[in-house]
Amino acid sequence: MPVIASLVVGSDGSTSKAGRSAGVSSAADRRAFLARRRNADALLIGGNTARNEPYQKTPVPVVIVSKSMLNPLSNNRLAHWWNCDPVEALSRAQRLFGETIVVESGISIIEELITAKKIDRLELSVTSVTGGEDQVDYQKLLKKFTNVTQRVEDETTFYTASN
Repeated sequence: MPVIASLVVGSDGSTSKAGRSAGVSSAADRRAFLARRRNADALLIGGNTARNEPYQKTPVPVVIVSKSMLNPLSNNRLAHWWNCDPVEALSRAQRLFGETIVVESGISIIEELITAKKIDRLELSVTSVTGGEDQVDYQKLLKKFTNVTQRVEDETTFYTASN
């Protein structure tokens, strides 16, 4: 029952540039990101991700965890807007859609799920981009896992972390 957190950051830890993760992504990261999605039963994101990223069309159900009920994904018939905590949303998504959930949210939801021991694997892409916003200490994040592997493809370092 894999729950996979997916995160891209620039080399300085930036999680977004000009308000979107695409600003810190790379072609290699995008390929890996889309491959993970193809194997998901559902996606889990937060309200800010729903408002700032392109989730109008998704290949599988997308669960938005948010206290705000302003739904920017009203055109996506696969979108589910839930006002609950991320742990509850994850459990509910697995019951309704299947065990394989890819968490594509911001760092606060990912960290909450890691702390609750709900993330089976972190897929972290580190690109050469700098100068973005919402920086995270990704080395500290990786230290929360016992098994960390890395590979480099086209100037992007891919970390896979699990316990």
